[in-house]
Amino acid sequence: MNNFENGMIGNLPAQINKEIPNPDGNAENIVKLIKEKGRVIGYQLSSGEKVSKEKGIQMAKEGKIKGVAVAENKGNEYLRTLPDASEENNLSNLSSI
Repeated sequence: MNNFENGMIGNLPAQINKEIPNPDGNAENIVKLIKEKGRVIGYQLSSGEKVSKEKGIQMAKEGKIKGVAVAENKGNEYLRTLPDASEENNLSNLSSI
């Protein structure tokens, strides 16, 4: 798990995320969202592999996807972008397939 200064991640409270995995040296990026009826159902990774939302969450927990944290809302886990200097790599800014 990453350390936080003053309980913050950028401008957001650290507790907003359920888990912030440490990516391994071969971790991939999410490059596209797979959506159905406007809802994220999966991710395309930098290798070109397409994975379900559930598998993406598991891969992130295992350190196989970088730049994301696992958050939870009403008992449902989802991935959130970790704050950095770039907005173009935010999940909400990625194109969909």
